[in-house]
Amino acid sequence: MTKTKKTEFRPDDFVVYPAHGVGKIMSIEEQEIAGLRLELFVISFEKDKMTLRVPTHKAIDIGMRGLSTPDVVSKALDTLKGKAKVKRAMWSRRAQEYEQKINSGDLLSIAEVVRDLHRADDQREQSYSERQLYEAALERLTREVAAVSGTDEAGAAKKVDDVLVGRAA
Repeated sequence: MTKTKKTEFRPDDFVVYPAHGVGKIMSIEEQEIAGLRLELFVISFEKDKMTLRVPTHKAIDIGMRGLSTPDVVSKALDTLKGKAKVKRAMWSRRAQEYEQKINSGDLLSIAEVVRDLHRADDQREQSYSERQLYEAALERLTREVAAVSGTDEAGAAKKVDDVLVGRAA
């Protein structure tokens, strides 16, 4: 096993953890677990008041990644401008696909979910589960846009919202 994988992430780096979105590496610590010494990333998800410990040697395998490049963020925002692509499948099947996209940690997939579930004010009501998925995807997208552009979440939310609202025009 190569040691190079570990050094990619450092304390104070923002990272994206697939199942939880953007977090910040607070430290790297060693712990003994079941008689093995393990090196762990201590990642804080401030908004969720959650701390996660991830073995450094597993971080890449589980899909942990650095923040997207500004280029990818632009592509994600462009994705929002597209026309919603809603499959004719049953809702339970679509919901499952949306959830997989959100938890993939892939910003473009998350943007597709936001695009497909976004409703303008004059459109039909969303079901509770649609709104839950939409809000989860929107929050993931917004947090990463904020972290990449170095703005606060409110600023990022406005940026995303402007794209979504502008799309209807």
